[in-house]
Amino acid sequence: MIYVVIVFLWTSILLYILLGGADFGAGIIELFTSEQNRSKTRKTMYEAIGPIWEANHMWLIIAIVILFVGFPKIYTTISVYLHIPLVCMLLGIIARGTAFVFRNYDAVKDDMQKLYTPIFVYSSLITPFFLGIIAASSVSGQIDVQAPDFLSAYVFSWLNWFSVTVGIFTVSICGYLATIFIIGQADNEESKAHFIRKAKRTVLVVMASGALVFIAAYFEHIPLTNWIFGGWPGITAIVAASISLIVLFYMLYRNRPILLRLLAGFQVTMILFAATYTHFPNIVLLKNGPNLSLLLHQGQTKTIDTLGYALLTGSLFILPALFYLIYIFQQKGSETDDH
Repeated sequence: MIYVVIVFLWTSILLYILLGGADFGAGIIELFTSEQNRSKTRKTMYEAIGPIWEANHMWLIIAIVILFVGFPKIYTTISVYLHIPLVCMLLGIIARGTAFVFRNYDAVKDDMQKLYTPIFVYSSLITPFFLGIIAASSVSGQIDVQAPDFLSAYVFSWLNWFSVTVGIFTVSICGYLATIFIIGQADNEESKAHFIRKAKRTVLVVMASGALVFIAAYFEHIPLTNWIFGGWPGITAIVAASISLIVLFYMLYRNRPILLRLLAGFQVTMILFAATYTHFPNIVLLKNGPNLSLLLHQGQTKTIDTLGYALLTGSLFILPALFYLIYIFQQKGSETDDH
């Protein structure tokens, strides 16, 4: 049952990156859109992101609950030594959700509307940035459980070039996912061409930020190249992602929005797989100490079994409801287009 729990953990993290990432990317794209195109982009983004906006943080909650219940030592280590970026990420989630609701549903339209938009777009950028920092810090080998002072224990564990560049890379991935999601919602050829150009630019940003990650890893002696290219699974994943990117560029000018989203999701899945499979089951790499393993540092067997059955049972209710939610939004969008 432990492997069932691990699959749910990995999948929930992946889905949060894909769906939550596209959601965050909506704010990021709005931030880097000119004033004359911002209103149109915002409206189209809402139509594209609507279904996943309603449920994206569910995947983060599932991941946190799995760590808290099934792997308490791993959860404690991350929450203690990375509490600063964790708090920043959670504050970003709260600020972003609050600004989104008040910006769209506030009964009184006043000068506060001018405040909601900056909060929304900047928290959309800050949140995935710290999410990337947390992920990178967990495997960077910088967490020192024997640190003698506050800075070494709680600041330098995450404030390093590798973690920062992974944060930037995560932000660029979110922007890329959002541009792919929005292409299918374009209501005319001019808008579609505009969003395609934006998607191409974000691909370049993703490639540039990815290169920065490798450079930072090299100078900080993190074996990222070996993790990804040290075996045939990683090489296969990167080759598959590269081929799917070529296919995606070819499909940009065809009216296949679902296929575009699937290709973008596949690329991110392959990148995550390539970056994590080598050091599995180790999920937290500590400095000068034993790594924390999903197999060696799991909870009691009865706890893991109960958690696994609960996840399997819950998925029978959650997944059909989520698919139905997406279906409802698609039907709503179709009715709006007809009118």
